[in-house]
Amino acid sequence: MLDYDYDALREIGRIVALARDEMAKAVEPGMTTKELDAIGQRILEEEGAASAPITMYEFPGYTCISLNDVAAHGIPGEEVIQEGDIVNVDVSAVKDGYYADTGRTVIAGTAKSPQHERLVEVSLTSLEAGLGKVKAGVKVNQIGKAIYADARKNGFTVIRNLAGHGLGRTLHGEPETISNYYSREENQLLKAGQVIAVETFISTKDEVVYQSEEDGWTLFTPNKSLVSQFEHTVVVTEDGYEVLTGSFR
Repeated sequence: MLDYDYDALREIGRIVALARDEMAKAVEPGMTTKELDAIGQRILEEEGAASAPITMYEFPGYTCISLNDVAAHGIPGEEVIQEGDIVNVDVSAVKDGYYADTGRTVIAGTAKSPQHERLVEVSLTSLEAGLGKVKAGVKVNQIGKAIYADARKNGFTVIRNLAGHGLGRTLHGEPETISNYYSREENQLLKAGQVIAVETFISTKDEVVYQSEEDGWTLFTPNKSLVSQFEHTVVVTEDGYEVLTGSFR
C-alpha cells in the first residue's frame, strides 16, 4: 500500500458523498443552482472540509452544478432549474490534507423523454462497467474501454476530452487521465493502494466539449447534446477496489 492515511481518505470520501446525495435529493424545478450549491457549502463546512475547486482553483462556487448540455464546471448562480432538466452535481473537497471527488446526475421533476432517463441510467451503468475492470495490475485504459463499450451498446457515446484522474493528497494526480474510451497511451498499470476518480461523461451525440469564453469555466457541447456524469473515488486493491464515496443504488 502507498503512504496514505486511508482512514482520512475514507472520511473525506464520506463527506463529499453526503454533500452529493443531499444536493441530489434537494433538486427540484424552481430552485436556483446557487441555492443548490449552498446545500453543499453547508455540509462541507459542518463536516470541517473545504471545497477543492475553491481551494485549488478559486472556482466561483463550492460545487460544480451542470445542466443539460453543460458537461462539467457549471458555475452556481441565478439560473433557475426547470422541469425535466438534467442536473449534475460534482462535489470535491479536502480535509486533513486528503481529497475526494464524486458526482451524480438526476432529473428535476419529470423527465422530458424516456431517452433522458436512459441517458442518466447508462452513465451509471457505464461507471459500473469501468469500475469492474479496476484492480492492481490492470492497465488504466481498460477502464475507458469498458465505459465506452457500455455507452455505445446502449445507443450513446462519450465525451473524449473529459476524463477521470488520480488523486489523494491533491485533487488531480497520477494517472493524469482515465479516459472514457480506449487510449493506447494510458497503458500504465494500476497499483494496490492507488487512489483514483473514475467518472463517466455520457453524451447523446457530441464527443467533445468547449470552454465558455464568457466565464472561462463552463464546458458545453457544441450541438446542445445532453450529458450525464457519475463519479466515484476508489482505492485500488489487489483483487478489485474499495469505494470511498458511498453508493448510488
